[in-house]
Amino acid sequence: MPTVRAERLTEIAAVLLEHAGAPAAEAATVARHCIDANLVGHDSHGIIQIPSYIDRIKAGHIVPGAKWEIVQESPTTTVVDGHWGFGYVANERAMKLTIEKAEAQNVAATTVFRQGHIGRLANYPLMAAREGMIAMITADSGRSPKHVAPFGGATARLGTNPICFAVPSDLDGPMFFDMATSAAAAGKVSLAAARGEAVPPGWIIDKNGNPTTDPKALKAGGALLPLGGSEGYKGYGLAAMVEIFCGLLTGLGFGVEPTGRHNDGVFMAVFKVAAFRPLDSFKREVKEFAEYLKATPPAAGFKEVLYPGEIEHRRERDRRANGVPIEDATWDALRTLADGYGAKERLGF
Repeated sequence: MPTVRAERLTEIAAVLLEHAGAPAAEAATVARHCIDANLVGHDSHGIIQIPSYIDRIKAGHIVPGAKWEIVQESPTTTVVDGHWGFGYVANERAMKLTIEKAEAQNVAATTVFRQGHIGRLANYPLMAAREGMIAMITADSGRSPKHVAPFGGATARLGTNPICFAVPSDLDGPMFFDMATSAAAAGKVSLAAARGEAVPPGWIIDKNGNPTTDPKALKAGGALLPLGGSEGYKGYGLAAMVEIFCGLLTGLGFGVEPTGRHNDGVFMAVFKVAAFRPLDSFKREVKEFAEYLKATPPAAGFKEVLYPGEIEHRRERDRRANGVPIEDATWDALRTLADGYGAKERLGF
């Protein structure tokens, strides 16, 4: 696999999106979010997504330059219609507004509907954490095709329905927790398929409901399993609650709409720490809490205990210095797009 500097990957992503019809500012926003995911090691949400976004633009499922509309609001709440624009663009703007309302009112919440894929969730709560606030976000896939079977089920009925929390602290790296409520994100299965690798047991079942480690079985009618293995009812329960926040509360509904248009529904909430206690002492105690966790003697097979978000912080430092590994199939897809747009030489392919 080639190893590529983050700056070059950002340029590649932005240029290809612009050629596909995205305004420069929107292309830059999408590229930044994607490469941020690569930097922290979440390659399933990184530049591998650019070809699929371009396909969705061509199909009319993503509308570059779409209107961003507040359809209902109060001093502490907002409902946003993204009008099928890039999820990164609509959602980042929604989080900025939610932070502003929480700054004024101490707490604020927002729902966003009719937007494209929003990528790695952590990017949005971390915006609030940098402003001295605690934030959470949940997302579902609207009524587009589903990937996750309910606990005890043999076919898909739910999205991967992720949830994320972030808090401000005095740590060198951010403290946050970002997880799918399925055993793994669907993108990680696609990444394994692109790399010709098997997935771990317990991630997916095939179209007949049988366990498999073949990542290609997912797109062939299989399903992801909920988080938890034999205790998968816990992941299933979390996924159902996310569906209610992001599908029902937003008005998107549940189930699958036959055209299969991808549509992330989102619920986000922001809490101003200073409304509850002094921010400085809170940030100090979060750091002390993380240090307390890290001081735990490691169990057999482990070298150390990490605080939530620390592994991503370490990966980002390493990849900013040494580059990002990109699977060959993704690199070939990007090269093919660049060639088709006449940008192959400009982008150094």
